[in-house]
Amino acid sequence: MTADVTPSPDEKAVDSDAVLVERTVAGDQKAFELLVIKYQRRIQRLIGRMVRDVDLVEDIAQETFIRAYRALAQFRGEAQFYTWLYRIAVNTAKKSLMDLKRDPTVSENSFKSGDDDETSPLENELTSSETPDAVLASKEIAEMVNAAMEALPEELRQAITLREIEGLSYEEIAEAMNCPIGTVRSRIFRAREAISERVKPLLESQSGKRW
Repeated sequence: MTADVTPSPDEKAVDSDAVLVERTVAGDQKAFELLVIKYQRRIQRLIGRMVRDVDLVEDIAQETFIRAYRALAQFRGEAQFYTWLYRIAVNTAKKSLMDLKRDPTVSENSFKSGDDDETSPLENELTSSETPDAVLASKEIAEMVNAAMEALPEELRQAITLREIEGLSYEEIAEAMNCPIGTVRSRIFRAREAISERVKPLLESQSGKRW
């Protein structure tokens, strides 16, 4: 008699995407719908950081999932499913922007999250005080950070976004950007330095104020 071994919740979480991918490839379309539900908002937020036109975000996200569905048989599980999906989303957004003869830029909502439980650490820090002056100062800093993000070269912007906003590990970023971990670390360091240089004067000018 074979013992019934029930996977732990952690094991289920790790294997859930792979199982859904297998089921989809086998012809279970509802399994792919579950993947869409799981990652749709996250992909839309990602695209929203590349595309200014909010009307395009949903269309590009839909195209991303269509492309992912068509290519799902090629997914080998060597990278996490979201990392693989991220690549498709970025490439789809780039293609759409090229078709429209636009350059990829960071939207004004780069540091805003659609989910309360996924608010970025930066946003939490900037909104910790509720006094009018502090709110104004926070808005100025957020605008400066956003401007600094826009000014970054694309590869630096992608790396810092994946690390600080998406919360991916260096290994996952290396897989997503198809480059060595050392390159990822260098890009993130350079991005942080560039952002710091832009924001530092504003922070120093506000340091003497009493809120």
